[in-house]
Amino acid sequence: MSRAAHLKYDDFVTSGVMLIIPSNISSAMLEHVKADFPFECCGLLAGKGDAVSHIYRMSNTDKSKVTYLMDPAEQMRVFKEMRSLELELKAIYHSHPNHPAWPSRTDIELAYYPEAVYIIISINDSRETEVGSFRIINKEITVEDIDLQ
Repeated sequence: MSRAAHLKYDDFVTSGVMLIIPSNISSAMLEHVKADFPFECCGLLAGKGDAVSHIYRMSNTDKSKVTYLMDPAEQMRVFKEMRSLELELKAIYHSHPNHPAWPSRTDIELAYYPEAVYIIISINDSRETEVGSFRIINKEITVEDIDLQ
């Protein structure tokens, strides 16, 4: 079992920076999670400064209950659009069907974007959700506060 599996959410300190996610985008994220259940969903959030202004629902080419892989062509198209709109990658979100809103070993190993907040949305069979948000840099997890409006 990994070291992170033994630690609790409260054992981590937040960075003090808060990403603001407007209600239309947080609602769209939760709708995506529920629509793709029981499989993991994934997507990107973009914006400027501390505010998210765009959501990009991505296809999970793994079509799996325990992993996700964004379609590379879709990801390239989205990054080109973000660049043309002068947007920054703010967050990467994905769901954990019937698992906690905490980074898995795979999430930690594949965290390639230190500038992004990693948002993990746990969803259970009753469609109840819980949101966790983190920075993962050099395999170290830091809890991030986000403002879901």
